[in-house]
Amino acid sequence: MKESIDQAKKVLKDWKGDSYTCGEDVLEVTGKYVRLYGDKVTLVVTELGQVWIEKFLERVKSSLKVKGVVFEMINGARPNAPLEDVYRISLQVARSKSNVIVALGGGSTIDASKAAAVLNTYSPAEVMEILGTGVCEADSIEPYFGTGLVTKMKEKTGRPVLPVVAVQTAASSGAHLTKYSNITDPVTGQKKLIVDEAIVPPASVFDFKITLDSPISLTLDGGLDGIAHAWEVFMGASGPAYEKVKEVAQLGIRLVVYGLQKIKKDKRDLEGRIALGLGTDLGGYSIMLGGTSGPHLGSFSLIDILTHGRACALLNPYYTVLFAPVIQAQLKTVGAIFKETGYIKEEIKNLSGKKLGLAVANGMIAFAKDLNFPTTLKEAGATQKHIERMLTAAKNPQLKMKLQNMPTPMDAEMGDVDRLMKPVLEAAFTGDLSLIP
Repeated sequence: MKESIDQAKKVLKDWKGDSYTCGEDVLEVTGKYVRLYGDKVTLVVTELGQVWIEKFLERVKSSLKVKGVVFEMINGARPNAPLEDVYRISLQVARSKSNVIVALGGGSTIDASKAAAVLNTYSPAEVMEILGTGVCEADSIEPYFGTGLVTKMKEKTGRPVLPVVAVQTAASSGAHLTKYSNITDPVTGQKKLIVDEAIVPPASVFDFKITLDSPISLTLDGGLDGIAHAWEVFMGASGPAYEKVKEVAQLGIRLVVYGLQKIKKDKRDLEGRIALGLGTDLGGYSIMLGGTSGPHLGSFSLIDILTHGRACALLNPYYTVLFAPVIQAQLKTVGAIFKETGYIKEEIKNLSGKKLGLAVANGMIAFAKDLNFPTTLKEAGATQKHIERMLTAAKNPQLKMKLQNMPTPMDAEMGDVDRLMKPVLEAAFTGDLSLIP
């Protein structure tokens, strides 16, 4: 596994260069990064006041003080980055007149900080003029949901987004490396997405030792999210980008599966934690090379019953069967990983078509069961209303990119959501793979 770990470090270095530092005992680099962008910081801290974050927070604070950076601390975001946390963070940043945000936390705190940075960069009047937004929504985050709208604001105004230096504390979403910000409306229970190169943190840090005492549930959720990122992008890969996506996704999935197997035996296994951190980082790299699709789209409607990682892990096997005829090479690649780690018992070398898809899907389900994850929506507590919510969300134009990212793109206006997605979700509800067209 050392070879895979070394390869992952090289791949990440080639991608991010000197703008990203990961490894062990690396938090002290935070101050150096911050000083490149400003000297007045809003330090957004996950679970501020909790014992587990204190020693890491002290090291980050010390790194800022050494570089002469003035900072104010505020609490980070709750799980799934609720809208009200985005607005609270945005208000505090505006009040303090900070020129940098430092987000010390997992995906939710980093995503909320990215969104808050956008709100602190552009005025409602500019949003109305450039994006054509009505006065009622111009001062909210709503106009930015979708793809490339922040970049449009950046280009028209000539102002980049307020910089966010992301200090990751959880091996999961890769939020510290990516162009995504997932924000949840707690009233509707629906998660929405900003997808934009303009919100990629210009500098980021991940000290894998932070994760040694992470709750096992959070660890498992994050690992499965990383696999979902890599696998969904790999399923949809084609053309000149295929080989690069394959390299990143294959390596990432192998590291996550290996890491979770080690951590399951010993939650403080450092090699397992490093493998998991690098693997989920490569999941983040994957979603910069391509986009996630059906499972991620469905997860946005399940936040009241499932964590994001579990929702994606649950749905992925079912979409794997749907797309099997057009992802044969990808199935062979990832199937080999689940075969070598003991989750696929049958010989898959001579399988093809839907049979190969079923074998790999069952391997994914066996892996989820080994982690004590639910493998059907019914088992997870979903109802038919959740299926209806997922189908409705799939027809929302703001989430259209998820349909387009599929190996065989779906068109909601042509009835594909009801014709293809609905039976997949019904299969996921019951566990009956034969329902999938």
